[in-house]
Amino acid sequence: MPLTLHNISKTIDNRAVLRGLSISAEEGEIFGIFGPSSAGKSALINLIAGKLTPDSGTISYKGSDVTTQSCEDRAFHFPAISNESIWRALFRTNRSSELADGEGQVIAFKNALENTSGVLLLDNSFCEMDKLMREAAFREMRRAAASRKLTIIFATNDFEDVMLACDRVGVIVEGQLRQVGVPQEIYESPSDSLVAKVVGRNNFFLARRLTSSKAELPEYQTLVGDHRLFTRKAERGGGLAPLNQNVTLSIRPEHVSISFGASFPEDNIIRATVKRIQFLGPTTLVEFNADGLTLEASVLRVVGLAVGDECMLSLPPDRIQIFKD
Repeated sequence: MPLTLHNISKTIDNRAVLRGLSISAEEGEIFGIFGPSSAGKSALINLIAGKLTPDSGTISYKGSDVTTQSCEDRAFHFPAISNESIWRALFRTNRSSELADGEGQVIAFKNALENTSGVLLLDNSFCEMDKLMREAAFREMRRAAASRKLTIIFATNDFEDVMLACDRVGVIVEGQLRQVGVPQEIYESPSDSLVAKVVGRNNFFLARRLTSSKAELPEYQTLVGDHRLFTRKAERGGGLAPLNQNVTLSIRPEHVSISFGASFPEDNIIRATVKRIQFLGPTTLVEFNADGLTLEASVLRVVGLAVGDECMLSLPPDRIQIFKD
């Protein structure tokens, strides 16, 4: 592995910003560092760049330990780009300048791609670009990574950018690495409820298991609304929750269907009332009240349905996640 971080921890101002984090990235790979604000992404980028020194753990590049190397010693391989350094390098000014815009970031990014060998570090370096600029930058980034075997570490708090740009991603929440994988895998099979929450919209609700561990499909009852829901089959002793403990069930809004009668026989069907309809361009988000349980459905369009109307919702068992955390 060209770049490997093992068991990295860092405390800043008496706050543990990173705790026991281990990741590795290959040549030619775009590796995303994703998490909410203050998760520890920038600290991780600065540790790799040599601007910070870890309290514990090691950083290796092509088999050599660079943990204690200075920022200057690593600069040839690790040109760290933060937004503020972009403005200083290009314009010798600050972000209040009229030149501090998305075009400035595009110029700085292209310069970085052209002048980098080894590892390119990007810390939320596309925030001033509009959507079309970002997508063009991602295409250039993928071409450069593949053709020149660059290792690109890309920190961002936008999971859509991760899905567009990254080969793999590590999800950091509260300084801990919660999951590593390809973006689709993490979105569809999050390791825990925290990951499920930060990578996209989700319906979460507490429930308790009703069926025995021998049941073909586990059945749960929601604490709010008393809805009985079948979920995907779980391995005994693994995905099943204890009968006497609350668990969190979740289903993403795009997997909730609005039904007016016809549905798959195996789906969970519950009655609900429309609370809100929000047009979002390509999709529409509909919020429902199901006997006190709030659910959201993401659909392409809404026809013949208004606030206050009653309908049926379909929740496929294989789309319902079970989280015991």
